Amino acid sequence: MENINEIKALLAVPKDIVITTHRNPDGDAIGSSLGLKLYLESLGHTVTVAVPSESPAFLGWMPGAGDILIFDLQQDDVRKLLEKPDIVFCLDFNSLERIDKMGEIITSLKATKILIDHHLYPEPFYDFELHDVTASSTSELVFDFINFLGDKSKITKTIAECLFTGILTDTGSFKYSTSPKLFRLVADLLELGVDDVQIQNLVFNCLDEKHLRLIGLVLHDRMEVLDEFRTAIITLTKQDYERFHISRGDTEGLVNFLLQMKNVVLAVFIHEQPTITKISLRSKGDFSVQDIARKHFKGGGHKNASGGYSYIGLRPTVNKFKQILPEYQEALLNN
Repeated sequence: MENINEIKALLAVPKDIVITTHRNPDGDAIGSSLGLKLYLESLGHTVTVAVPSESPAFLGWMPGAGDILIFDLQQDDVRKLLEKPDIVFCLDFNSLERIDKMGEIITSLKATKILIDHHLYPEPFYDFELHDVTASSTSELVFDFINFLGDKSKITKTIAECLFTGILTDTGSFKYSTSPKLFRLVADLLELGVDDVQIQNLVFNCLDEKHLRLIGLVLHDRMEVLDEFRTAIITLTKQDYERFHISRGDTEGLVNFLLQMKNVVLAVFIHEQPTITKISLRSKGDFSVQDIARKHFKGGGHKNASGGYSYIGLRPTVNKFKQILPEYQEALLNN
């Protein structure tokens, strides 16, 4: 990491620090943020995590999760917090648009901004960066960040649990974006006492009855397979959200069921939100969904996992997606 000595100097004396991450924070966003928070607090800094919106309920067990400020619910508190931080760490996003109104506030701050992220094409809003698109997750990069500072010995079991959770979720239980380096890092986390079986249970085996019924609905009534494109689509309407009392995080992982079909290379989940229609894309092998998300749906992400959105409604979004599929047919069939 460049400028590591400058960052060491910044962190040499206690500072007021804010850590933020993207809207709809996932396991990596929350795991990396809480892991970094615990590390910085061990150095004597005052640290608060503030995010644009709520995270999934299955992450509520994580140490410090209950102290996270949520802009959507606590605007006054977050605005006051952002009046005078010395440093703002921006984790797991590459553009201030990803944090909505918080981004507008942070743009005008004189605070030092440090980016830690693994998404493509970061916008230059930061003073320092640790950016690596080959990393599995931002949690992996937070581990590297602490190591670069010479403080690997300060990674406690609790910090390790946070970082392991972020890595676990962003790699789909070690199915995507893995590397020899990552597994060596995970071995370090396990040696610190991380109980990987317990965390797997906390993250993946915590469904309510409504979740299983929702999975049944999606796979039986809302799935369409397009064999000529090796693609499968599932959808959810606003009415489905009301019927099943779907909350944030309840749809986590639904799109991955489609990839269990041996001939499906591209899996797509399109669902209505109050003001937008969201699209989640997953793929196998060398087929990249990042281009589809960026080029057609105002989004982005990773090679095998990306997302975006539209304002045209559910059916028109599904139709738009189908219309662009021929552009990618050859790559899908040859994968």
